[in-house]
Amino acid sequence: MSEQLHNPKLDEHPGSNTEKDPDNWVSGDDPITGAQASYLATLSEEAGEEMPVADLSKAEASKRIDALKGKLGLE
Repeated sequence: MSEQLHNPKLDEHPGSNTEKDPDNWVSGDDPITGAQASYLATLSEEAGEEMPVADLSKAEASKRIDALKGKLGLE
């Protein structure tokens, strides 16, 4: 009987490779995703801030999302 492959997503405390600095993302310069744009719009509204410019990169959007989550106490 074969041993099943370990699934790190089921670990109680996933390894440090689950979070990377957006500046180190291979795809960080790609355009913002639809999901990021939607989440950023929601967070911006909740924080009473204007939506950022439309040409954000994925990395820039992630940093902005993290900042807004911190401001709103969602971390």
